[in-house]
Amino acid sequence: MPSEIYERGLALRKEVLGAEYVERSFANADAFSTAIQELSTEYCWGTIWSRDGLSRRDRSLLNIGMISALNRPHELKLHVKAALSNGLTRDEIKEAILQVAVYCGIPAGLDSTRLAREAFAELDGLD
Repeated sequence: MPSEIYERGLALRKEVLGAEYVERSFANADAFSTAIQELSTEYCWGTIWSRDGLSRRDRSLLNIGMISALNRPHELKLHVKAALSNGLTRDEIKEAILQVAVYCGIPAGLDSTRLAREAFAELDGLD
């Protein structure tokens, strides 16, 4: 039986990333990958994202920087889209990526800029 933290995480994950994305992630999970979906839902979303210490907007800003620095393209596109719904503007996302470029290197900044543009195009129906 799912815990209260898991249920809170699932609801928040769907709110931030979109119910369709989360449901598809679970539907595509198999015996091997279900565990990571559950861990992410409970630990990341239920324990950390639901804390009061930072706003969703601030968490999104941090995620853009960290995910860009770690070169995780799939997650970056997902979190760029989420950041917009969490209150960041496209200009603020651009500024975050410029910050990444200075501290993590131009290749990280260039890749992150390209991925953010792809995310914006998908949201704008231009993909």
